[in-house]
Formats: sequence, C-alpha cells, structure tokens
Amino acid sequence: MPNVPKSPSGGPDPVLCVMRLFHRLAVFPDAGRGDLNFTLSLSCLMHLPVQPIMKSLPALVFACVCLFSPFSAMADVAPEILLAARDAAKAGDQDALERLAPGFQGDELSVYLDYWRFQPGLKDVDPAQIRDFLQRNNGSYIADKLRGDWLRAMGKEARWEVFDADYPGLQQTDQEITCYALQRRLARSEVAALDEAMPLWLKLVDTPDACYPVLEALIINKRVQIDDVWARIRRQFETNRLSGARYTMNYLPENQTPDAKTMQAFNKSPVKWLVKLPAGTLSERRYQELAALAVGRIARTDPAAAATQMERIEAKLPAEARSWAWGQIGWKAAQQHLPEAVLWFRQTGQAALSDEVSQWKVRAALRAQDWESVRTAIEALPPELAAQPTWIYWLGRAYTATGKAETAQGLYAMISGQPNFYGNLADEALGRRIDVPPRATPVTTAEIDRVAGISGLRRGLALLRAGLRLEGVREFNWGLRGLDDRGLLAAAELARRTQVFDRAIAAADRTKGEHDYALRYLAPFLEQVRPAAQEQMLDDAWVYGLMRQESRFVTDARSSAGASGLMQLMPATARWVAKKIGLTDYSPDMVTDTDTNLLLGTSYMRMVLEDLDNHPVLASAAYNAGPRRARRWRAEAPLEGAIYAETIPFSETRDYVKKVMSNTAYYALLFGQSAQTLTQRLGTVGPRTDPVNPDLP
Repeated sequence: MPNVPKSPSGGPDPVLCVMRLFHRLAVFPDAGRGDLNFTLSLSCLMHLPVQPIMKSLPALVFACVCLFSPFSAMADVAPEILLAARDAAKAGDQDALERLAPGFQGDELSVYLDYWRFQPGLKDVDPAQIRDFLQRNNGSYIADKLRGDWLRAMGKEARWEVFDADYPGLQQTDQEITCYALQRRLARSEVAALDEAMPLWLKLVDTPDACYPVLEALIINKRVQIDDVWARIRRQFETNRLSGARYTMNYLPENQTPDAKTMQAFNKSPVKWLVKLPAGTLSERRYQELAALAVGRIARTDPAAAATQMERIEAKLPAEARSWAWGQIGWKAAQQHLPEAVLWFRQTGQAALSDEVSQWKVRAALRAQDWESVRTAIEALPPELAAQPTWIYWLGRAYTATGKAETAQGLYAMISGQPNFYGNLADEALGRRIDVPPRATPVTTAEIDRVAGISGLRRGLALLRAGLRLEGVREFNWGLRGLDDRGLLAAAELARRTQVFDRAIAAADRTKGEHDYALRYLAPFLEQVRPAAQEQMLDDAWVYGLMRQESRFVTDARSSAGASGLMQLMPATARWVAKKIGLTDYSPDMVTDTDTNLLLGTSYMRMVLEDLDNHPVLASAAYNAGPRRARRWRAEAPLEGAIYAETIPFSETRDYVKKVMSNTAYYALLFGQSAQTLTQRLGTVGPRTDPVNPDLP
C-alpha cells in the first residue's frame, strides 16, 4: 500500500494517518473521491490494525487536539510526492515538477515547490520574481536559502548591482558569498576590505573559486609577502591539501618557485628526495622550505625517521620552517602515542603552531603526565583555545599536580556547572556531585499551541516525517531562533509528542535558565531498550548514553558511512553479530527494525565490553572506531580514563567518547542510579592486553 506513514518502529503510524485524514477534511471540506490526498489518507487509516491504534490512543488524542490548534497546518502533501519533487528538481526536470504540483495545493510546503522551480537556470530568472518570493516568505529559512543561492549566481555573473541590492537581507552567509561581497568592495577600492580579507590567507586551505580573486588582491596590494606565501603552503601541506599547495606556489617569485622536475621527485618519494638533496642547495630558500615540507610528509607515517632527517638538516633551515617541521613530527608522534613526542615538541620553542598542532602539544604532555609541560603548553595556546572547558580543566589539573591547589580550584570554578564532560569533571574536582537542575514547570497547551504556530517548526517537523532530514533539521532550527526558554521547552515537547526526538533534544539543549533534563536526555523506547540491556547485563544508562550520541533516537538514521538505526550499526558489523548470536533469518533490511537493531547493538556492546576489560570508556571508543583501535590506544602502563579519552587520535571518536560518558552520568541520575561518579566511571584504563575475541569487527 502506498504512502502509509511509518512510526519509529517501522510500522504504520496511527497518529499521522488520523491527522492526515482529518486535516484534509478540515482544510478541504469538499474533498471526496476525486481528491488524491484524501484517498491516500483514508486508505492509510484503513490499513491500520486495531492493536497499533489502541497502543497509540494517547498520541491520537493529542493529534486530534492539534487539529483545532495552529499545528493543524501540518503538511498534508504526500511524502512520496514531496520526495519525487525534490528529486525532479535535482535532475532539472521541470515537466515532472509541474506534474507533481497539484499535490502541493494549499500546503505550507508549497514554498519548496516554488523554490525548486527556480533552481534550473537560476541566473536567468527575472530579479522581480526572486524578490516577490523573498517578500512573500520574508523571514523564513527557505527565503534566506533562495537569497543565498541567488547571490552566488549573481556574484558568479558579476551582476554587482543586483548583488548589492539583495546582499543586505541575507541572514546566513557562507565563505563563497562572503568572498563575492569582498570582491565587490575591493572593486570599489575599499581599503577595509583588504584588512578583512587578510585572515583568509591562512584560513582558506580549501579555497572556493569566488575567493581566489580576493587572495590575489592581497598579493597585488602587497599585503602578502613571500614569507606569507610559504606559510600558506606549509598550512596546506599540514592539512593534506597538496594540490592547493602546489597552486599556491604559483604566487612565489619565479626564482623561488620549485621547477617541475624537482616537484616530480619530491612527490614521488619525499624521503629519497631529501636524502639525495645536495647539501649546497639548502642555501636557497625554495629548497629549505621544500626540505621542511618533506620532513612533514615523512612524519605522517614515520615520525622517528622524520626526526632523524630533521636532526641532519635543521641548522640549515630558517627558524619558522624549522619550528613547523618539528611541530609536524611532534604532532604525528603524539597521535601515535610515542613517548618521544614531548621531546620533539620542545624543539619548536616558543613558535606559534596551528590550533590542531598546539593542542596535540598539550595532549603529548598529558599522555606523558608531564604536568609542567601541560601547564606551559596550555598557557601558550591562543586565547580562544585556552578559554575552552577542555584546557581550563587540564590547566587546573596541572596546577593541582604542581602543588597550586588554590589556583586549580579557581579554574575548576570557571567551568563548574556546565553540562558537559569537563564541566562534570570540574564539579567533581570541587567535591560536588553532578546534578540535574530543578525541572522547569511543565509547558502548557497554550505554550505548545504558540510554538506550533511558528511556520519553521511546522515545516521542519513535516519535512522530517517525510524523510527530508537535512531540510527538516534546518527548518526546525531556524524556527527556534529568538525563542526564550519557555518557547524552547514548548518546541521540545511538541517535537517529542510527534516522535521527532532529535529535534526535541536539540530544542531542550538550548535553554539557559529553565531546564527540563527529561527532554534533554530523552529515553524513548524504554519498554524495548531496558529488556535488551538487561538481557546483555548492560547498564541501561550507558546504552542510552551511547544511543543519544549515535542517533538521537532517529530510527531510520543513516550515516554517510552506511551505519543504520538507533544504534548505528554498520552492515558488516550487523551481519557478523547476527551470525554470532544465531540470528539465522537475518537480512540487511532488518537492521532498521527497532527490536532487531537493539538486539544486534546491545549484543555488540556486550562483546566489545568483555573484550576490553569491561571498561565503558574503552568499549565506547571501540563501538565508534573499532576494538583494534581502542586496544591500540592504550598505554604500556595504567592510564587515567580521562587522559585516555582526551588523547584518542581521531577527533570524532574523542568527542564521541566524552559525550557518551557524560550522557551516561545524566541518564544514571534520571534513572535513579546515583552511586557512581563520572570520575569513577572513567576509572583507570589498564595496559595493552591480547584480545579476548580476535575476530571482533
């Protein structure tokens, strides 16, 4: 049967079926047999078995109430029509769009049909048509999105009068549009535009086409010197933008530009090129810089070999290139947890390093528990980095370790109470237990009705339920702008009641003074999750802490890597687990079924936990990055769990583990499990051991 809205469990959704049918009648009372959407809505309801209807009775009551509130304007366009229109727009098929247009009649989402109609040949659209759309939809997400598209098209065509007229109304810009605006100002000889453009020289390692004229204007106006060009090249090498670096070399004077033969040998094997480099050539700037770059390339795979080469040539390199090369060696050694990393980082002296490298300088010292080096490295960070809770906490720990407890207490107090990993640890360092703030007064029906009248929220929820996740998230978040705490809590409750759990969390997370942690840390599917966790003898707070980070309870969530469902299982992992637990009838399409996903996910959690000393920090890292990596990241000796987490080489996994553990602490409190502190949960990570299950994926 086509167009049966799906519930989070994958079956028919009684709430949406009822709302669709009765909303169709409310909006179009004359709808009858000839109305496609009415027919689909009635058919949807007729295909529902009795049990799901009875089970969803409370939600159905809410749905019916909503029909007489502003929420009754929820989207009526059939999801398959919406998706087909989106695909037709992507393909530039205007005929298909027009065939689908009747399905949007009278619906709030018709603005998307209008938006998609503009896309083919946008640069040729009459500005009056664009401005009419912008005026009719003023203040909306979709209007701002079209304005941005229009400005890019106008900038690319150098239609500056049109660009100037429409640019001031843009609310959300991006780098490309910013560069077009700078181009326009530079064309008018605005000196201030050069000042604003200068930070882009090092920042834009990935350079949009619109930004190249801006960068070249800096060279023409002598804001960028030869040293700056080499600094940009080093930055691009550091971020592995090799083609961009080779392009930047075109900005060098001819006598400093490496020739094609040299670059060919360099690219083929930096090690061989550097070893064979005649000593006399290092008197030339281009060879000095290339030698430093070669060291950086070698360090990516073999920091020790890079250090050997660096010791041989460092005296012949300029100070900036020398410090950069040692920084690259220290950085890659720190990510590989080599004990020499601290020593190699010391060779950088007081030189300014990139944000990424300078933070790994701290982590190298942290891993070595060299607290004096931790302190000096943090205090040398740029102010915006040093102000982050991560480094405030570890600076406090460094002062504690060096006998300056009072200073440490003051640092902990700066971040105490923040609902994040290091705010939690700071609380505990001050002798306070993590706590859930008093729950705000429950939102009223009137408050929910008010936020339900916000078009961005309505459209966002409708798009999300139809499967247009990117558009839905952006619409919903746009609708949250300007809401006070009561509005945010009402929006969170609205999303929760419509089972859009990730947006409920997103809204509740934004409150400043009034909080509802039962919304921030939602626990849907409890009747399914808790038995699955108990069957595997897992802490259900940890299971929820992991799921909140994995999927935000979006049952059909699918990552760019292919992970699916509540517990974001990769296809190969799901197959392997299914085989291990004897799920003989398993097929890949079952992974999004809630019960199956929970069975496979909790079974895998149990397996990685047993393989890694029953340590939740290690198991969380393993769930995200694989057991082999989690095992390899251990030290040769016992290591504090928080240090293990902070020195995980992958930024995604590092952030993931910290959030899972903090989530777990809050869920434990909400579930009445207050015995363990976060510090106790983190514990001590033991030294490397052989795997219990060597074939664990």
